[in-house]
Amino acid sequence: MSAEAEPAIRVVGADDQAIIRDGLVTVLGLLPDVEVVGAAADGAEAVALAVSAHPDVLLMDLRMPVLDGVAATARVAAEAPETAVLVLTTYADDESILGALRAGARGYLTKDAGRAELAAAVRAVARGQSTFAPEVGARIVGSLTAAAPAAAPDAAASLIARFPGLTRREAEVLALVAEGLSNGEIASSLYVSVATVKTHINAIFAKLAVRDRAQAIALVRS
Repeated sequence: MSAEAEPAIRVVGADDQAIIRDGLVTVLGLLPDVEVVGAAADGAEAVALAVSAHPDVLLMDLRMPVLDGVAATARVAAEAPETAVLVLTTYADDESILGALRAGARGYLTKDAGRAELAAAVRAVARGQSTFAPEVGARIVGSLTAAAPAAAPDAAASLIARFPGLTRREAEVLALVAEGLSNGEIASSLYVSVATVKTHINAIFAKLAVRDRAQAIALVRS
């Protein structure tokens, strides 16, 4: 008996330029493991499709009418968190990249990406991974190096010493929880998805035997 085939990756493409949007749908439709379930011409339509069609991946342009890509990404992260946003845009400046990541984007490609790179990125974010064009990754590393607070490693190390059952990443998340950051803010700070943050927080609550954030914060500050 042959193994059951994996379900197709459900994808929505969002771009205000019809020729690019149609080309994107065509390229994605040729991939054997992808099912295109919608195409949006503006940010508001992209959010509506994410909520109604439940795609695994939403390819998002940043410069769009009605609702820009960053605002639309933030709405998708809040209203359809199971959908991974993969930015596909012309812009690769720090403001665009960091804005998209802070809003909850899981990946970032520029429009000069080839079909193979696009296919690999769609598959990666559908698996819960983050993926970036090489030039985008370099800018992210530069921003992290410039902006990373010196106290952050010490805070995580201190929490691990107090609560040895925590992993390094769980300690980093707990330190940010203790600072009062929301799940979305933690996701932006650590460049992970909101869903990943929620998974870490659930693990932290179980390991520390606390019921909620308030108890976790009280324990850290005690």
